[in-house]
Amino acid sequence: MSVRVTLNCPVKPERFQQLLPFLKENLPNVRSFNGNLQVKVLFDQTSNEMLLDEEWLSVESHQAYLSFIHDNGVLDQLGTFLSTQPTIKYFETIEI
Repeated sequence: MSVRVTLNCPVKPERFQQLLPFLKENLPNVRSFNGNLQVKVLFDQTSNEMLLDEEWLSVESHQAYLSFIHDNGVLDQLGTFLSTQPTIKYFETIEI
């Protein structure tokens, strides 16, 4: 069973236009990373909050990706667009 991962990212209003090319460059890398099933990017203009809605095979595969982008500097680059660290949550589907 897969896991849904959400990253709530408060974007600095003055950095939003620079964030878009960064995402276009880096989202293919996320989508092709082992264990990623999908990534959607949502944005609330009122609060300047970006939501990365992702589906992964497992929590471990997502955490492996986080380690990878920490080691190659992409996580630090993402941080330059945000006013605070993203809030990451993991959700499992409950069949009812």
